[in-house]
Amino acid sequence: MSKQIYEVVEHDGGFAYKVGDVFSETFETHERAHRAAEEAAARQQLSSEPDMIQYQDADGNWHTELARGDVRPETDVRDDLP
Repeated sequence: MSKQIYEVVEHDGGFAYKVGDVFSETFETHERAHRAAEEAAARQQLSSEPDMIQYQDADGNWHTELARGDVRPETDVRDDLP
């Protein structure tokens, strides 16, 4: 099982969370960014029906595949900001 870390960081004059190299929108306060990270991490735990998904890999290639919907990554929120 994979693990996704939602990391709360300073970003673009405010705060955001990121997963890997992908940032969320910017929030005005640290508290809002932290809460948004927790909510996003919790949503990742919800099962869904199988569905077709598209994604772009690190080389820029697009893929289409069937996502089962019941295999969910483990998630955690990391927030080292004061």
